[in-house]
Amino acid sequence: MRLRNMGKTGLIPWTEVSSWSCVACGNCCNGYKVPLKTEEYAKVAQVYGTGVLEFGVGRVFLRNGRENRCVFQRPTVGRWVCTLQGMKPMACKLFPFRIHSKPVYKRGDTSAYRHRGRTFHVYMDPECEGIQIGNPTTRFRDGILPEIVRIGMGERVKQKYTTSKYVSWTPP
Repeated sequence: MRLRNMGKTGLIPWTEVSSWSCVACGNCCNGYKVPLKTEEYAKVAQVYGTGVLEFGVGRVFLRNGRENRCVFQRPTVGRWVCTLQGMKPMACKLFPFRIHSKPVYKRGDTSAYRHRGRTFHVYMDPECEGIQIGNPTTRFRDGILPEIVRIGMGERVKQKYTTSKYVSWTPP
């Protein structure tokens, strides 16, 4: 189900999502400014140079190139593929998920997710075409959500559920 036409309804609480998988639609890398942490900036600059970066006030972002897409996104067999897989920034690993410490919506918010004794409020960006609306499946609740929260907490996690099945790329 394509959700781009939802207008200004905002983020989707995880409890309204049946499942998600990256379908390599490219929406995650189109028009977004991807912020980099200091160590991510250093690693990308060391391998690719500073020409792939955009500098803001106290922030560094991945540069957008053609058609306002991330410079590391490439069209491949009708899909958009990230060529930065081996050092993908945290912001990219998390998309389309948004993890907050407090609910975004004051009434009717069903975003609470308990993980290791903590409560997180997990939402999804409706721009992602890989979102399936409905009651959460076991795979989504017990596989995808814990993995995305662990990534968001900064734990080193080998992405199993939260990366595209269309990509098989290793860094240089």
